Amino acid sequence: MEIKPNEIGHIIQLAIAPVFLLTGVGTNMLVLTNRLARIIDRTRLIEERLDHASGSAPMPEPAARAELGMLFRRAKKIHRAIFLSTCCALLICMVVAALFIADALDLRLGSMIAAMFVLAMISLTGSFVYLLREIWLATAFMNRQQAHRRERSSL
Repeated sequence: MEIKPNEIGHIIQLAIAPVFLLTGVGTNMLVLTNRLARIIDRTRLIEERLDHASGSAPMPEPAARAELGMLFRRAKKIHRAIFLSTCCALLICMVVAALFIADALDLRLGSMIAAMFVLAMISLTGSFVYLLREIWLATAFMNRQQAHRRERSSL
């Protein structure tokens, strides 16, 4: 089957729309990887303080262990969010390719394309849910620490 030059523009327009969604997914992944990097940095700092390797004052072990536990739980949530965002991006790429191929070769791939797009949206939604859960964990831990500091200072 021969593709006419005026059809190529239409095919590209059809296939390029989901690419804008990829920009948003990429931004989401940037946020997630930055959060993971901060968690890793904080984990390393606490582990150094526990080992008394750094020049700063050692952290009380129970507090350090509690914070490390929270950081590991947060990292696990972010890792899952990154995994789901990556799945979403891959599915969107497959949607773009399938749209282009279906239109160029006049194939009937509508159901498959729709299913991949729905899976991509489910993956993106799951990623946002894990991000929200990680933020809740971080905020809850911070609030507990603040309440504990207030309690100690009032004694």
